[in-house]
This record gives sequence, C-alpha cells and structure tokens, in this order.
Amino acid sequence: MNDSATLLSLAGVSVSYGAHAALKAVDVQIRRGEFVALVGSNGAGKTTLLHALNGLLPLSGTRRVDAAGVTQAMVFQRPFMLRLSVLNNLRIALWLAGVPPAERASRAREALQRAALADRAERPARTLSGGQQQRLALARAWAIRPDVLFLDEPTSNLDPAAKKEIEAMLAAFATDGMTLVMSTHNLGQAKRLATRVIHLEGGTIHADLPTERYFGEHADLPLRRHPADALPPGEELS
Repeated sequence: MNDSATLLSLAGVSVSYGAHAALKAVDVQIRRGEFVALVGSNGAGKTTLLHALNGLLPLSGTRRVDAAGVTQAMVFQRPFMLRLSVLNNLRIALWLAGVPPAERASRAREALQRAALADRAERPARTLSGGQQQRLALARAWAIRPDVLFLDEPTSNLDPAAKKEIEAMLAAFATDGMTLVMSTHNLGQAKRLATRVIHLEGGTIHADLPTERYFGEHADLPLRRHPADALPPGEELS
C-alpha cells in the first residue's frame, strides 16, 4: 500500500509510566483496510501501543492522523454498559458521535441485526451475558461508522462459543472494509483474522509483517515459547 492509504502513524513514540518505559521509540503506520494484530507477552506494550495509536495517552514523539480526519472507536476487554436498554445504549452512542437524528433509528436497528441482538432491544443491557455485552459493544462501535476500530483483547474473558461469535463479527467488519487494530494473546485468533501482525517485546517492535510471513518465519520469537500467554487450553493455532 502507498502512503496515501495511511490513516494514522506513530514516529519515534515512547511512553513511560514513571520509571517504566512501556514503549521505546516505536514507528508504526496503520493503513486503510488492514486488520492488524498486536501480539506479545504480558507487559510487552500491546495495550500501550493500542492506546497510543488511539490518541489516549501522553507520549513523546509524533502521532499523525490523515489530513482528511479519521473517525475512531474502541472496544475494551470489559465493555461499559449504561443502565439503559440495549437499544438506548446504541442511541446514546449515536447521539454522542453526532449522527444526525434522522439516521439514528435505522443505524441502531441495523447494528442490532448485525450483533444478533434485535430480539433483546428492550432488555437492560447489564442483564446480557458477557458475550452478548461484547457484541453490543461492537454494535455500538460499528454504528458510528469508524474509519479505525481499536480492540483490546476483545475475547479474553469469553467462552469458546461467544468467542466465535465475536470473531465472526470482526471478520465481517473487515470484509466490509473497516480498518481494525486488535491486541491479543491468542495467536490462533491473530492467524485467523489479521492481515498483519506486529509483535512487541519490552516496548519495542520485534516483527511487523503480513500474517502469513509472520507465522512462517518467526516461530522463535518470545511469545511462541509461552503457550499459556498465546492460546487458551485446547485451542489450536490453525
């Protein structure tokens, strides 16, 4: 891809928490239509890089966003649900995003359909299961039509069935052309979903490659030697 497709970039970016350097002079470009998986051991800097890309952290170095403007959304490991119905959680998100009133109802209905939650529209969002709440969080993010969707370990607390449902939603978003950046410990998930893998260790980037090349060429990187950090019990890397 050429530079005109770059949505946002970091150049020489470092982030510290007190005396701890979480990122060290990192250079990253995120291009339109990519699905980027951030992998690495615990404490490698995955979440910090995700937040730096999203503009949520003070940092040294340069963060650049495409001159045309980039709409961003983020879904966390444990999404926050308002004390409202499923439908009203969507309506609030659309209102906050500045979506015109005439479009909100149709967008909310479509988002509920995509998340398979249309039959739960009037239920209190906080009564949903963990997997359903995560689907609602994804629906809220999708409904505002972000250019980039950031995801922080979106399936780490879910059972295998819920995990598959979330992965199916993310794959559909990618097929539609959305740009996604996801931190994950699950290498199987990265292999299934991502088009590009960025591997971090100790706050630095050890590899930044297309997914097929990463899994073909970098079996000796640190994360691969710690299966407890990489895959849940019983899950294969295929």
